[in-house]
Amino acid sequence: MEKILVGLKRVVDYNVRVRVKSDGSGVETDGVKMSINPFDEIALEEALQIKERGEANEVIVVSVGTGDAQQQLRTGLAMGADRAILVECAESIDPLTCARALLEVTNRESADLVLLGKQAIDDDNSQTAQMMAALWGRPQATFASKVETNGDSMRVTREVDAGMEIVDVDLPAVVSVDLRLNEPRYVKLPDIMKAKKKPLDQIPLADLSLPDSPAIADTVFEPPAARQKGIMVDNAAGLVGALKEKGLL
Repeated sequence: MEKILVGLKRVVDYNVRVRVKSDGSGVETDGVKMSINPFDEIALEEALQIKERGEANEVIVVSVGTGDAQQQLRTGLAMGADRAILVECAESIDPLTCARALLEVTNRESADLVLLGKQAIDDDNSQTAQMMAALWGRPQATFASKVETNGDSMRVTREVDAGMEIVDVDLPAVVSVDLRLNEPRYVKLPDIMKAKKKPLDQIPLADLSLPDSPAIADTVFEPPAARQKGIMVDNAAGLVGALKEKGLL
C-alpha cells in the first residue's frame, strides 16, 4: 500500500484526575497535561510497524481540533510519522463532523488504510471509525487486537464479547484498534528534534465544505456522585437486612 492515515486526538492525559469546572461548563484543562489519546497512539505504532515491514510507503497523522493539537501531531512525527495535517477548528466537534473531516483528508491523500483508536478516553463515544467507513462506503474492522496485511487485503483479529473474531477486509478500509494490539514506542529526544523539521499542514475546517451535521451540544457537566461509606455485616442475615433497608430487596 502507498499511504496509511492515522487519526490523533488531543485529550487529557490518562494519568491526570479529571476535574469538572466550578460552573459545570466543561472539564478543567488549564494547566492540565494533555496527550495523544492512548488508543490513537497504538494505531500510530501499528502503522509505523507496517511501514517498517516494507508494506507501506508513508504514514500521515491527522488531527481535527484546535491549534493546540499541533503538540500531539509533533509527538506523532517524533514517533516516526512522515507528515502531519491539522484540520483546525475553534471548538470541539461531534463524531459525525470528525468522520466527515477525516474522510475529506483521506480522499485528498488517496490513503489506502485509515487506522483510528477504538474510542477517545474523553467522551468514550466509539463512533468515528464506524461513521467514516459508512460515509466512505469501504469495509471496516473495529476493536482490532491483531492485523496482518496481504497485498490488497488485510486480516484483522477483533476482540468481541464472545472472544475473538477474524475478518478479512479489502483495502482501502477503516480499522479501529484495541489496547492489546501493541505497545507504543518511547519517543527519544533526537526524534523530537527531527520532528520539528517535518511538514505539518493546517487546513481550516471551513475550507473542507462539509455538509451540516446534527447539532449536538453538551449542556452541563457533573462529577460522579461520591461513593457511600461501606458497612460491615456479621452474617448473611445481616447482609439481607442491610439490603432491605436500602430498598434493594
